[in-house]
Amino acid sequence: MSATAAALAEPPVSPLGAKKAIGLETIGMTKIFGSMVALGDVSIKVKPGSFHALLGENGAGKSTLVKCIMGFYQPTRGSVLIDGRETEISNPKVARDVGIGMVYQHFTLVPSLTATENLVIARADVPSVIDWKKEKKSLDALFDRMPFRVPLDVPVSSLAAGEKQKLEILKQLYLDQRFLILDEPTSVLTPGEADEILGLLKTMTDAGDLTILMISHKFREVTAFADEFSVLRKGEYMGGGVTANVSVAEMSRMMIGDMKLRERAARKTFEKQPVVLDLAGICAEDDEGLPAVDAVNLKIRAGEIVGIAGVSGNGQSELIETLTGQRDLTSGRFFVKDQPYEPSREKMAKFKVFGLPEEPLKNACVRRMTVAENLAFRSFDQPPISKRRGFLSPGPMRAKAKELIAAYRVKTPGPDEPIENLSGGNVQRAVLARELSTQVEVLIVANPCFGLDFASIAEIRSQIMDQRNGGAAVLLVSEDLDEILELSDRVAVMSEGRIDYVAPIGETDRATIGQAMAGHH
Repeated sequence: MSATAAALAEPPVSPLGAKKAIGLETIGMTKIFGSMVALGDVSIKVKPGSFHALLGENGAGKSTLVKCIMGFYQPTRGSVLIDGRETEISNPKVARDVGIGMVYQHFTLVPSLTATENLVIARADVPSVIDWKKEKKSLDALFDRMPFRVPLDVPVSSLAAGEKQKLEILKQLYLDQRFLILDEPTSVLTPGEADEILGLLKTMTDAGDLTILMISHKFREVTAFADEFSVLRKGEYMGGGVTANVSVAEMSRMMIGDMKLRERAARKTFEKQPVVLDLAGICAEDDEGLPAVDAVNLKIRAGEIVGIAGVSGNGQSELIETLTGQRDLTSGRFFVKDQPYEPSREKMAKFKVFGLPEEPLKNACVRRMTVAENLAFRSFDQPPISKRRGFLSPGPMRAKAKELIAAYRVKTPGPDEPIENLSGGNVQRAVLARELSTQVEVLIVANPCFGLDFASIAEIRSQIMDQRNGGAAVLLVSEDLDEILELSDRVAVMSEGRIDYVAPIGETDRATIGQAMAGHH
């Protein structure tokens, strides 16, 4: 190798070496899109060597602020200070050059390449001829000084989610990024993996080797790991401070203001109720024809919420799709009240099976049809909407839609608005209005509150509890373990397509559930 190539092949300055954490401050950061102020005069200060949480509801401006810091957006007004010096970050390369890195919610690794290959190709100075033996030796030496490591010589596709997230972080440290932005970094991790990774990063911030700005909606992680926090609401800075000095209730109030949230009804007590929904040996394949659901057995009683917990990608989506008729079974049967059940529109109506699937705008609506038309999907062929020979009566359809819009507090200009124009929370409310407007025996719900604001979350969780208290058998699939713990009577854990752990909610805990999510029973 030539001297020039050898110089280019030298890895970046080692993390935990001479360089230390950097501090960052935004001054009057403002970003305007047309007539919309996405970010208005936001000033936050992240001290060097601190673990700082950025809080706010969806649409609060967190992503816009981060994109301005990273150089993806140019602010309309305002500036960024790096270690007290104003720095123009015109593009992401400049951000990287000054030591700012970002770990995204979804992995950015090449699955077919090894960890070594992913790290080396991430560099801006990759030589045309790579001395892999030398690179691996350098990485081994680097990892020996790190608080965690991952296997270097196996394809990334074979790594567990926790190892992939560690590799994403190691990649930024290898590139000598001393200010890391973490975007919901634990959304694909078990509780144990999340605590391990955040705990290891906290040791690095405490040592002064790293500064972290973490976007998160999980108050438990914020209070456990963050030194300080900042809150955005509707594009404006609402406050912040030392995490240990502020309660979760006060943080929530900063995020939502004086908005009154719907109070959930108390959990009604039932004596032993009959089994309503029975999943008997359910098997299904994924889109590639590989096993995704493996002999799942589960019984749900009237007046009971059974929550299925699990890291994303362990067969939960495929299970829900079999129950809602979007995916065929390869074997197994469904029973409702001991009668064989197949998920067709006719059988759903007969057995009173209703649901709120994942991504309802995609899976439960026709985007360009009106709110009224979407609300009528269950009843368009029944009186009073269809009086004779299948002809629709627009008047009764719109009248029913107005009634449901009011009852479920769906914010829409009117029943004739295309449903795709509604916010995510209002699409959810509209689908729930349709699904819950008649008697419900079985309710199937998948990630019902993903990406929603506090008010919508409170409303939807209250509606789920109301159905349970009314005697419905509820199957709740959620990747939010806090939601499972809050709503469920029993919890089942899905790992690699199987359910091998089921327990009453009062007889288990977060750590035990987390171990089962990781495949340890």
